[in-house]
Amino acid sequence: MSRSRRARVLAVVSGVGLVIAGLVPTATAQAGSTANPAAPPATIQWQECPQYSDEVLDYLRIRPADRARFRELWARTDCGTVSVPLDYRAPGGEQITIALTRLRASDQAHRLGSLAMNPGGPGGSGYLMPAQLMLTNATTARLSERYDLIGFDPRGIGYSTSYDCPSDGPGAGPSPVGGWTRATLRQAYDQWAAQAARCSSANPAFLSQLTTANVARDLDRIRQALGEGRMSYFGVSWGTQLGAVYRSMFPATIGRMWLDSVVSPRAYDLAYRFDASARATEEGFALFARWLAARNDGYGLGDTPAKVRATVLGMRQRADARPWRFSDLPVPLDGSFISFLASAPNLHWEQAGQILVAMRTAVDGGPAPQPVREVVGGPSGPPPPPPAGAPERDNATAGQAYLCNEDTSSRDFEPLWRGYRTNLDRYPVTGDLTALRPTCAGWTLPVQSFPLRRNGASLQMSGHRYEASTPYPWVRQMRDAIGGEVFTVDDFIHGSLPFVPECARHLVDYFDTGSPDGGSCRGEQPDGGTATAAATGPAPSEPTVGGTPSAAVPFSWPARR
Repeated sequence: MSRSRRARVLAVVSGVGLVIAGLVPTATAQAGSTANPAAPPATIQWQECPQYSDEVLDYLRIRPADRARFRELWARTDCGTVSVPLDYRAPGGEQITIALTRLRASDQAHRLGSLAMNPGGPGGSGYLMPAQLMLTNATTARLSERYDLIGFDPRGIGYSTSYDCPSDGPGAGPSPVGGWTRATLRQAYDQWAAQAARCSSANPAFLSQLTTANVARDLDRIRQALGEGRMSYFGVSWGTQLGAVYRSMFPATIGRMWLDSVVSPRAYDLAYRFDASARATEEGFALFARWLAARNDGYGLGDTPAKVRATVLGMRQRADARPWRFSDLPVPLDGSFISFLASAPNLHWEQAGQILVAMRTAVDGGPAPQPVREVVGGPSGPPPPPPAGAPERDNATAGQAYLCNEDTSSRDFEPLWRGYRTNLDRYPVTGDLTALRPTCAGWTLPVQSFPLRRNGASLQMSGHRYEASTPYPWVRQMRDAIGGEVFTVDDFIHGSLPFVPECARHLVDYFDTGSPDGGSCRGEQPDGGTATAAATGPAPSEPTVGGTPSAAVPFSWPARR
């Protein structure tokens, strides 16, 4: 599919980056929630781990200074596969393989068990997550002292059995300069729906089995194959959905579980998800406007939040009516660029404010102001292929299948258009970036669902007070639905918990003691409260655990694809 700038936003907000789907209980899902005795025994086929060149480690964003440590960790890692039923309703039928890694605890004498982990997506690879996570900081690295850390690629991804839909037709294409009209969105909708229909019809027997409940069943098979009566779990973003479902389906097998950047129990409804994320994004701009107003002597955008808002909204409207075209940039900049700046997390407020100031005096047709050039650019066209031997970081086909196999929202054009216009009206500054998109239009496979249940298994969840990808109210909604204790991270950053030593200390203490913590930590802050990560995450659009946190990701506006 086309990686236009709005397609990149779709990845973040609709779940190819944000992450979340289908949390509705059904009798069918409940009936399949226990291991079927007809399934073949769960065993691990251990094998040599793949070896990665420096070029591959560059691709994985593992810094030269960290490579010796990565290879040391990788030498401690076991690699293998587990066979699981493609369709758990026919456990003795076709089997597929799930690839896993095990980073053995360094203190085997005091080992507490196995700790599985998932970085999010859906569609993200977790194969390298244990080794990558240990590179973030010394505090988080303590997890590997008393736990065997278990990474795995969910079905459809990476080294596990997977399938890539053919790219045999146009996707939605680049977004139109100046914003969507009914006609241009209808055209994009039709193209998107046609491609989704082709994809979902290409291999329905496999793609229909890409569901969160099936990954939970696969995870339980991994637990059995490891010989663990109970297994602990750490998940982020979509990985919190997997954790919530895994805990609901197999409560007696759960050791300790921490879920960071938690999805909503209503996350099966993409329309609801878009709206909640759009609201949180506009609320984040309100905080940014307050910050700019307090620094009006330096920025001159208004001495009250209301005046700043009026200034930025006027810039967005002007940019849609008359997009900026600079001689040294590959793309015109319309209102969605202003929305992008207004949506910046506080880590980038200073830079975004400087660009807003520069755009007020920019001259069409001439060179772009230096602050603008720093965040806009890059060649158009598809990204270069990964180097030989590189592991798959994310699988777009699986990402869409996990979302659309579980999404219950309308897939028709008219509700999409109404929702798009409503979000623009409600959130006029940032809504151009976050309004509803046709994620599952044309997907032909039936909607499936799975249970969420309250139980007494240990559970700690953390929400990030100002983030927009999985808004903070969702963690409390999930607590009300399934139980657990809520921990608060006072930052804007999705999945930052293990990257900040202050926050990671709570994470490690919980897994060491099993005692939930209702406290808080500051998270990633512009004053230096940010840990440095060493490796890339599951997808460029979702810099979560096992990857580069948002503070380390360049603040950049992608060229039009």
